[in-house]
Amino acid sequence: MSAPCCPPPVNDTGCAPPAKAESAACCPQAATPAGTCCPPINSTVNCGPTVADDRPGYKLWPFVCGWLDTPAGSVPQITTKLTSADIFGRWQMRWGLGRNRYSIAPGLYAIGSPTADSQVLVTANYKMTFDIVRRDMHSHDLWLLVLDTKGVNVWCAAGKGTFGTDEMIRRVQISGLDQIVNHRTLIVPQLGAPGVASHKVSKACGFKVVFGPVRSNDLPRFLRDDCHATPQMRRVTFGLVDRLVLTPVELVNMRKQIMWSILALFILGGIGPQFFSFPAVWSRGGAAICSGLLGVFTGAVLVPLLLPWLPGRAFAVKGAIAGFVTGLLGVVLLYASLDWLNSMALLIAVTTVSSWCAMHFTGSSTFTSPSGVEKEMRQAIPAQAAALLVGGGCWLAAAFQ
Repeated sequence: MSAPCCPPPVNDTGCAPPAKAESAACCPQAATPAGTCCPPINSTVNCGPTVADDRPGYKLWPFVCGWLDTPAGSVPQITTKLTSADIFGRWQMRWGLGRNRYSIAPGLYAIGSPTADSQVLVTANYKMTFDIVRRDMHSHDLWLLVLDTKGVNVWCAAGKGTFGTDEMIRRVQISGLDQIVNHRTLIVPQLGAPGVASHKVSKACGFKVVFGPVRSNDLPRFLRDDCHATPQMRRVTFGLVDRLVLTPVELVNMRKQIMWSILALFILGGIGPQFFSFPAVWSRGGAAICSGLLGVFTGAVLVPLLLPWLPGRAFAVKGAIAGFVTGLLGVVLLYASLDWLNSMALLIAVTTVSSWCAMHFTGSSTFTSPSGVEKEMRQAIPAQAAALLVGGGCWLAAAFQ
C-alpha cells in the first residue's frame, strides 16, 4: 500500500506546511485551498515558530506557522495566539520605543485554513495593528491582505495616503488575489475610508470595497451578520482607557525637551547675589524642576484623562486651565515658604508648561483636524513663550530679594 499523500504534522506544535501531492484529487474529501491535496491545518491549533519554508529574503516571524499552496503561489499561514514577545512589543509601542521599526512585510496572509470562498480582510503593516486583527480573528478562516503603510496604523496611514487606493490596487495585483478567491470583495477598516476611493479600486482590479467596523473586535459579529454593521460599530469612541494608553508615548516624545530643560534650570538656579551658588543649584534649581514636572504631568496626563470635562475647545486652553488649577493648589500648599515672586513664577510656569504639553495631545485625539491644530499652534505658541518669559523673570528676580 502506498504512503498517504497527507503526512501528519512534522513537529510538536501541530503545524506543518501542506505536502505537495502527486495528484490534486488524492484527498477529495477535504475542504482545501486550491492547489493543495492536503486537508487544511485546523485554525485552532496552537502554532509555533517552527516552519518548513526558510526561503532567502524572508524574515520568518514566530507568528508564521506554515504555508498554504494557492494558484498564485505559497501564502504564509499565521497563528492567532499572541506570544509574550508580541505583548512586550505592544508595550514598547505604547512608550514609543522603536516605533519606526515595528512593521511586517506587506502581502497576503492566511488566518486559519481559508478556501477560495473565504473573506478577505485588509489592514496595515504596522505590527501592533496586525497583531490585534489576527488575535480577534481566532477560530476564523480568512485571508488577510496587508498593505504597505510604512509601519503606520490604518487611521494615520489613511490620512497620510499610504493606506490608500493605489497601494490597495497594487497589493491585490501583486498577491494574485483574483486567482485565489472566487468572490470579489475586500473588507476594509472604516478608519481607512479617508484614503480609499472604492470606485477606483473596483474599476482597476475588479474588487468591491466593503467598509467594516471601527474596531477589529467587532469583526466576528460583522462577518457573522453577513457584513452588516450596527450603528455602534460605526461610532468612533475615545474613552478614558483609550486616552490613558496614549499618554506614555507623549511623555517619551518630550524626553529631549524635558532633559534639556532640567539642565537649564539647574544652571539658572545657581544665579544669585553671589553670582553663582552651588547650594542654590539644588535648592532653587530643584524646586523649579519640580514645578516644571508638575506642569508636564498636568498637561500630558491629567488633561487627556479629563479631556471631555475641561472647558474650552482648544487643547492649549484646556491645558492652561488645568495647569492654573494645579499651580494654584501648589501655591496654597507651599504658601508659608513662598514669597510673592516665587508664587507668581510657580503659577505661571505650571500653567504654561501644562498648556504646551496638552497641545501635543492633538495628534492622538479624535477631537481635532490638521487645519485646526495649525491654527491653534499659531495662536498659542507666542502666548506660551511670552508667559514663560514672565514666569522665568519672576523666578530669577526672586533670587535677588
